[in-house]
Amino acid sequence: QVQLVESGGGLVQIGGSLRLSCAASGPIFGIDTMGWYRQPPGKQRELVADITRRGTTNYADSVKGRFAISSDNAKNLVYLQMNSLKPEDTAVYYCHVQVVSSSLYHYWGQGAQVTVSS
Repeated sequence: QVQLVESGGGLVQIGGSLRLSCAASGPIFGIDTMGWYRQPPGKQRELVADITRRGTTNYADSVKGRFAISSDNAKNLVYLQMNSLKPEDTAVYYCHVQVVSSSLYHYWGQGAQVTVSS
C-alpha cells in the first residue's frame, strides 16, 4: 500500500521559516512528479510547487522567491523549504505524487497544518 507521510508543519510568526518533508513508501514505481499543494481555510486546494524526476521545478507565483522544493529520488523524499512566511500562507499542505505507468495515478498525503501568525 502506497503511503505519503508528511512532517514539519506547525505555527510560525510572520517572516519565519518552516521545512516540510514527505516520504513516499510502499509499492510505488514510475514516479513522474512530486510536489506540494495547499488548501487555505475556506478555499480550494492549489498547487504550491512541484518537481519532476529530472529536477524541473514549478512554483505558484505567490511563493516564487520564498519557497524552494527539492527531492531525493533514491529515497522518494520531497521537501519544501518555506521562508519569509506570510499570513496568507496559512493552510493545510498536502504532499502529492504523480505516477505514470500503464495509467496516471495520484497519491496524496494526509496533510500538514501550517499557521503563520502576526
